[in-house]
Amino acid sequence: MAWSCLLLAGLLEIIWTLGLKYSDGFTRLWPSVITLAASALSFALLSLSLKDVPYGTAYPVWTGIGAVGTAVVGILLFGESLDGARVACLGLILGGIVGLRLVTPA
Repeated sequence: MAWSCLLLAGLLEIIWTLGLKYSDGFTRLWPSVITLAASALSFALLSLSLKDVPYGTAYPVWTGIGAVGTAVVGILLFGESLDGARVACLGLILGGIVGLRLVTPA
């Protein structure tokens, strides 16, 4: 259950970072509301996951999911670069996330 909370928290991080772009500096109501709600829920789920997942694992996994997901959203929605070096770096982050999950007890 803790790992599911952590995964969902990471996915919500992608949503709130995307919301930051669309909120236009918190001047647009609904994108701002979505951003704040996704952020609060992401932090709450991260907090729940910390009951069972070690801190030194949970936080890097949470930020890694957010970082890779946000980069992928940038590529898909905003036409950001998909060059080899960028893909390799994202692969390293993803490898770290998977590695941390494999070496951390369930």
